[in-house]
Amino acid sequence: MDVMIVDDSAAIRKILQRVLVQAEVPLGTVHEAGDGAEALEKLKTAKVGLILSDINMPTMDGIEFLSRCKADDALKFVPIVMVTTEGSQARVLQALELGAAGYVRKPFTAEQIKEKLTGII
Repeated sequence: MDVMIVDDSAAIRKILQRVLVQAEVPLGTVHEAGDGAEALEKLKTAKVGLILSDINMPTMDGIEFLSRCKADDALKFVPIVMVTTEGSQARVLQALELGAAGYVRKPFTAEQIKEKLTGII
């Protein structure tokens, strides 16, 4: 399965990729983007079965990115899991209301990611 990881931290993107392997997610191509705008651009040509996205990012945050994905016929059924340091319960609830498949708080473990993805993929 091809995956898109959206986070403004390159280190977090690499860590998430390693965690997906440790969680035994059947990975194909892993696409990366530094913010929602870059991710939307890449998703015009990349077909993915899962998106992991941060909430707090420059240019286009994860909430706006999620909202745009859910409004796009080509992307609206792709599960999006928010992976965030966001402490505000209101922002997390907003993401869930917009259609996020779930969320995981940073710092996370491979087991937490695996648990969250069970039933989604």
